[in-house]
Amino acid sequence: MVKHYRIGLDEKYEVTKKWSLDDLQMIDGKEADTENPEFDLHFEKIYKWVASSTAEKNAFISCIWKLNQRYLRKKIDFVNVSSQLLEELPKVTEESVPSGENQSVTGGDEEAVDEYQELNAREEQDIEIMMEGCEYAISNAEAFAEKLSRELQVLDGANIQSIMASEKQVNILMKLLDEALKEVDQIEMKLSSYEEMLQSVKEQMDQISESNHLIHLSNTNNVKLLSEIEFLVNHMDLAKGHIKALQEGDLSSSRGIEACTNAADALLQCMNVALRPGHDMLLAVKQQQQRFSDLRELFARRLASHLNNVFVQQGHDQSSTLAQHSIELTLPNHHPFHRDLLRYAKLMEWLKNTDYGKYEGLTKNYMDYLSRLYEREIKDFFEVAKIKMTGTTKESKKFATLPRKESAVKQETESLHGSSGKLTGSTSSLNKLSVQSSGNRRSQSSSLLDMGNMSTSDLDVADRTKFDKIFEQVLSELEPLCLAEQDFISKFFKLQQHQSMPGTMTEAEELDGGTFSRQHNSGTPLPVSSEKDMIRQMMIKIFRCIEPELNNLIALGDKIDSFNSLYMLVKMSHHVWTAQNVDPASFLSTTLGNVLVTVKRNFDKCISNQIRQMEEVKISKKSKVGILPFVAEFEEFAGLAESIFKNAERRGDLDKAYTKLIRGVFVNVEKVANESQKTPRDVVMMENFHHIFATLSRLKISCLEAEKKEAKQKYTDHLQSYVIYSLGQPLEKLNHFFEGVEARVAQGIREEEVSYQLAFNKQELRKVIKEYPGKEVKKGLDNLYKKVDKHLCEEENLLQVVWHLMQDEFIRQYKHFEGLIARCYPGSGVTMEFTIQDILDYCSSIAQSH
Repeated sequence: MVKHYRIGLDEKYEVTKKWSLDDLQMIDGKEADTENPEFDLHFEKIYKWVASSTAEKNAFISCIWKLNQRYLRKKIDFVNVSSQLLEELPKVTEESVPSGENQSVTGGDEEAVDEYQELNAREEQDIEIMMEGCEYAISNAEAFAEKLSRELQVLDGANIQSIMASEKQVNILMKLLDEALKEVDQIEMKLSSYEEMLQSVKEQMDQISESNHLIHLSNTNNVKLLSEIEFLVNHMDLAKGHIKALQEGDLSSSRGIEACTNAADALLQCMNVALRPGHDMLLAVKQQQQRFSDLRELFARRLASHLNNVFVQQGHDQSSTLAQHSIELTLPNHHPFHRDLLRYAKLMEWLKNTDYGKYEGLTKNYMDYLSRLYEREIKDFFEVAKIKMTGTTKESKKFATLPRKESAVKQETESLHGSSGKLTGSTSSLNKLSVQSSGNRRSQSSSLLDMGNMSTSDLDVADRTKFDKIFEQVLSELEPLCLAEQDFISKFFKLQQHQSMPGTMTEAEELDGGTFSRQHNSGTPLPVSSEKDMIRQMMIKIFRCIEPELNNLIALGDKIDSFNSLYMLVKMSHHVWTAQNVDPASFLSTTLGNVLVTVKRNFDKCISNQIRQMEEVKISKKSKVGILPFVAEFEEFAGLAESIFKNAERRGDLDKAYTKLIRGVFVNVEKVANESQKTPRDVVMMENFHHIFATLSRLKISCLEAEKKEAKQKYTDHLQSYVIYSLGQPLEKLNHFFEGVEARVAQGIREEEVSYQLAFNKQELRKVIKEYPGKEVKKGLDNLYKKVDKHLCEEENLLQVVWHLMQDEFIRQYKHFEGLIARCYPGSGVTMEFTIQDILDYCSSIAQSH
C-alpha cells in the first residue's frame, strides 16, 4: 500500500490518499545516470513525485522492489533505474529479512514461492493498524521488522508460560477421557448383541421384499400389455359401416358421398397411426395393414372410375346446352357443374394424400374432357362475336368451314394475320390520294387509317361504338369464366392459389401433351410452389384456345377498321390491370398481358401507317388543295381518341402517338404546300394550320400545347404573308410614282422640293391620280376578291378574315400615299379621287355581293 501523508494541525502525519500496491504498474526513475530526486508512479494515472534527496528516492524504490519480489505475483516495471542499484537490491533484501524468508526470496526455492498465499482483508487491516502505530514503518522497514520480531518473541514467551500454567487442568482432562473410553467399550458390546438379534429379522424381511417385487413386476407387465392391446384395438379397428361404405357405398348421392368421405378419413387415420416399436412385427398388425391397403386400393379405383364417368357425363350435358347460346354473345355457365363436383373435393384430397398416381390420372382426364368442351364453347362464342362485328353471315360461313381442331385454330390465325399483312402491304397503292373538290372532305379520299379497302364514310360512330361494346362483352364474359374455373380447380384438386410455404423448391412441372413431368415419385405430393404452377399449367391446357381466338378477333377488328385498335388498347389495358390486381401470376393475367402486346403492336402499326400514308399523299394539279385529308383525319383520330382514352390507364401511349402524328402532319403539310401549283403555298399553310390550331384548341390536349402554339404562329405568319402578297400594289402606277418620290428623298432632296423635279411635279402627280378613279379602284378590289375566293376553301371560312386584313392593308397604303402628298406637295390642293370611307364602302359592298 502506497500512502500519501501530510502534517495536520496537531503536527502529526495524516494519510490523505493511498493506493494499492497491486495497482502499481511501473516506476519511472526519470534519469538513471544522474542524481535526480524526481520519479513517477504509474497507476491508472501517472503521479509525479519529488523526494527530499536522491538517497531517499533510491531507498523508496528499494522498498517497493522488495515488496514486489516478496508478495506480488504481477511484477512491477522499473524504468530509468540505475542497473547498479537493481543489482544491489537483492543483497539488501538478504540482509533485511529473516533467514527463512531469505531462502524463499533469494534462495530460489520455487516451492516456497508457489505456496505463498496473499493476505486476506482482515490481515491487511491488522498490518495497516500496526504500521500506522509506528511512524518509521515506511521510511525504515528494517527497524520496523526488528520491532515486530521483538514483539513476536515476547508473545511466544507469554504463550509458553500460559501453557505451563494449565498443566494441572490437562491431567484432569486426560483422566476424564480414559473413563469415557471405558464407557464406549461397554456400549459397543451391547450394540453387537443387538445386531446379532436383528440379523435373522433382516433375512426374513428380504425374502418378503423380493416376493412383493415379483408381484409388482407381474402387475406392471399385465397393465402394459393391456394398454398395448387397447391401443391397437382403438386405433387399428375400422367399423363395419366404414368398410361397407368403402366397398360398395353410393358415390352418386349426397348421403353416400358423405358416408364414403367419413369412411375414407377413418381409413386414412387407421393407416397413418404411429405404431410403437415392435408393433410392426405382430402378425395381426401386418394382416390389418394389408387389409387397409386392399380397402384403399379398392376405394381409390371406385372413386377414380366414378369421377371419370362424372367428367364425361358433365361434359356431354354441358354440350347439349350450347345451342341456346349460339345466337347470344354469352358463354355457358359452368356453376352447376362445379357445384356438383365440389361435393367430391374432400375425397379428391383423400386421393391426393393416399394414391397420388390415380389423383394425377384424374387431373389429366379432367383437363382432356374440359379442354375439348371449353374449346367448342369458346370457338362458338367468338364466331358469334365475329358475326356481330361484321354484321354479315359471310364471315361466319367462312369461319364455320374450318375444322374444329387445333390445326384449324392455327390456320385461322395465320389466314387472318396473312390477310392483315397483305392489306398492310397494299396501303401504298390504296392511299395515293388525289385531292378533288373541296365540297365533300370525307369523300375526297379513302380513309388514311383504313386497312381493309373501306372508306371512312362507310364507318359510322355507331359502328365503332358497337365494336367497342362487343369487344368489352367478349372480355367481360371470358374473365368470370376463367376466374370461376381457376377457383374451382384450386378447391376441387386442393391446390394453393395465393399462399406460399417455405420448403425445398423442385423444378416447375409443365404440361406436355396432358401429362405431368415431375422430379419425384408419383406418390409424393407436390410442394406448394409447384401446386401454384400446376394451377397455371392446368388453366393453360384447359383454355389453350383463348389466346389464339382473341388474337384472331383482334386481327378481324383491326381489319374492319384500324381505329378499333384504340378501343381494344383501352379495354384490354383495363382488364389486364384488373386481373393483375387480383393475381399477377394467374393464367388470366398472363394471357391478357400477351394479347395486350398484340393490341399495342396493332396500335403502333396504325400510327406508323398514318404517318406513311401522309408521306404518300399526292395532290391534284387542277383543283385547289383546301384542307388536306390527313389533317382532317388527324382531327377525327384525335376527337375519337380523346373520347376513348378518357381516364384510361394507357394514356401515355396515346400521348406518344400524338407527338409522332402531329410531327408528321406538320412536316407533310409543308411538303404539300411546297409542291402545290394551283393553290399558293401560303394558302395551303394558312388554312391547314388554322384547322390544326382550331382542333387542338377545341380538344385541349395537354401534351400538344407546344404544337398548338406553333400551329397558331404558322397560321398567323402565312396569313399575313398571303395578304401582303395577294394585295400587292392595287394602285400600281401611283405606287411606282411614290416609289420614285421616296427614292429622291433618299438621295438627299428635301421633301418639299420634290415637286420641283420635272418627273415628279404636280402635273405628273395629277395625271397618275386621274388614272385611278373610284370606279376603277372598286373594279380592282372586286377582281382581287374573286381571286382570293378561288384560292380559299369554304371549309375553313377564312375569306372574310383575309378580306378584312386586305382592306386594312389597302387603307394603310392609302394613308401612306396621303402622307407623302401632304409632305412633298404642301398647299397644292392635290388629293386622291376616293376616300377611306369609299374604300370601306367598296369592300363592304363587294363582300355582300358575293
